[in-house]
Amino acid sequence: MSKIIVLMGAPGAGKGTQARLLQERLNLPQISTGDIFRALETVETPLAREVKEIMDRGQLVPDELTIRLVKERTSKDDCRNGYILDGFPRTPAQAASLEQLAAEQQNQIVAILIDVPNSFLEERMTARRKCPVCDEIYNLETRPPKNDNFCDFHPTVQLVKRADDNVETVRTRIATFEEQTRPLIDYYKAAGLLRTVDGTRTPEAIFDDIEETVRD
Repeated sequence: MSKIIVLMGAPGAGKGTQARLLQERLNLPQISTGDIFRALETVETPLAREVKEIMDRGQLVPDELTIRLVKERTSKDDCRNGYILDGFPRTPAQAASLEQLAAEQQNQIVAILIDVPNSFLEERMTARRKCPVCDEIYNLETRPPKNDNFCDFHPTVQLVKRADDNVETVRTRIATFEEQTRPLIDYYKAAGLLRTVDGTRTPEAIFDDIEETVRD
């Protein structure tokens, strides 16, 4: 049975890195609801028109329409062996809708929480650096560049620190995650669908755990 992977974790937990590894090594597409909404600008279908009219009015797209968009996107051939969801579900109500979709597609949901203590997240995120040319992410503590503060792929380009990678902003983002995502984590825990991996280790060690869970 193919898997629908719902990756969860606080800002800085490493969701983006793990999603990229899953794409590269297991050939699973990452389906972003943000990308789906942006793609509506280039298509002309009744559903696309309906959603665009709502967005043009500045209103939130209802859950029912969002799940229809997800269903439409995940019905494509590249999703036949499973897929990773990015940005959906965000609420227990959306999670319930996703369960219905999984049943229709004969897929199995695997919700994976990359668990990292808040103090560890603060240290990790304030040590992050980015290449302004290729957006490659480094960490001075866990994944430093080969040459001090210069990109491995653009050796003459100095790395920069993102404006929001400061302690105050990081704490606010973590608090927002706790408030908004905790109900979803509790939902999947109650449903017996949640798997937790230790996110304080290297990306490779984290990936090994996630891969084992996905292949189980």
